[in-house]
Amino acid sequence: MNFSNLKRVATAAVIGLASTGGIAQAAIQDYEFQLVNSEIKKGDAVIAVRLINKVTGKPVPDAVIFATRLDMAPNGMQEMTTKLASVPSPEPGIYRFKANLSMAGGWQLSLGAKVQGETGSVENKLVITAVP
Repeated sequence: MNFSNLKRVATAAVIGLASTGGIAQAAIQDYEFQLVNSEIKKGDAVIAVRLINKVTGKPVPDAVIFATRLDMAPNGMQEMTTKLASVPSPEPGIYRFKANLSMAGGWQLSLGAKVQGETGSVENKLVITAVP
């Protein structure tokens, strides 16, 4: 690559950065849900999850949770389900759900969410252990 081509490439890169505000856009695979606590006492419980941007490590507020399911698939009982109800969260990027974990053992929390400004949806399956 000669100097004039290098100069054109550098100019194009600067224009590209300027047009995106200098910030690279994230892709939907750059987001994930993480459990705040993986062990919860059985019975009426509040399950908290954090949605983060894996690239920046920062929490993602204002996502729209559109799919939730809680079942005992880790114990081979996927037909054993319980209802989830969204409850308010004290901090941005933390999403909380109230559920009745009727049995001790493994519970799988399946979540789907839309992140504002992104195409596609975040989908994760997280395993919670209900302890006596």
